[in-house]
Amino acid sequence: MTSSLSDISSRTIHSILTLAAGTPDTQSLFWLCMTLFMFGLGVRLQIWLGRVPWANPVLFTIFFISCALFITQTPYVSYLKSVQVINFLLGPATVALAIPLAASFRLVMKSLPEMTLALLAGSATSVISGVAFVTLLGGSSDVALSMAPKAVTTPIAIAITAQIGGIPALTAAFAILGGIIAAMTGESLLRRLGIADWRAHGLAAGIAGSGIAAAQVAQRDPIGAAFAALGIGLNGLVTAILVPLILHFL
Repeated sequence: MTSSLSDISSRTIHSILTLAAGTPDTQSLFWLCMTLFMFGLGVRLQIWLGRVPWANPVLFTIFFISCALFITQTPYVSYLKSVQVINFLLGPATVALAIPLAASFRLVMKSLPEMTLALLAGSATSVISGVAFVTLLGGSSDVALSMAPKAVTTPIAIAITAQIGGIPALTAAFAILGGIIAAMTGESLLRRLGIADWRAHGLAAGIAGSGIAAAQVAQRDPIGAAFAALGIGLNGLVTAILVPLILHFL
């Protein structure tokens, strides 16, 4: 009896979602609205839970959209076309982080020597550790190359991977997953280490977690947002230079 009810519920959900997203005219609007709705719901849930890092709205949205795509048997290519406008807005959203950066320009310049050392150390560690991790586990060279620029913001990471012979789609997945992990664990880890300075939190988020982690910090502190924006930009530049050099000697 329980199994029958479960089958009926599953078929009902499948029918509803397929009916809503099944026609070409409504498909794009359906997936776009559903994605925005789920993200908004995830943001409200995180606020309701006291902005705990583990209640990440991006992870929440990915989970539910993935379930919906699986239930409706919708190809990812079709979904990507439907939400292309969101993909386009990633660029302007990243550039918008320059606003808090400009507001904290003097503070950034004062911290430039320490920040430069942290940036170089973080970028080099990310590249070497990623390649070493895949190699130790017996992964192929393609996967190792795709892992190298994982900490860079997704568009730059894809461009770097294409140049060094990796798999761009895999790099995008690594970059997004790394951003989610950094957003969920970065602040609590730094505070456990006794680091409370928002400059450090912001720079670490920008270097390790790109836009996803930077957005998490930007909600908490404007100075952290400024250093996160700087971390994203400079880490992309430094990684683009370091990856070919490091891989040449590995």
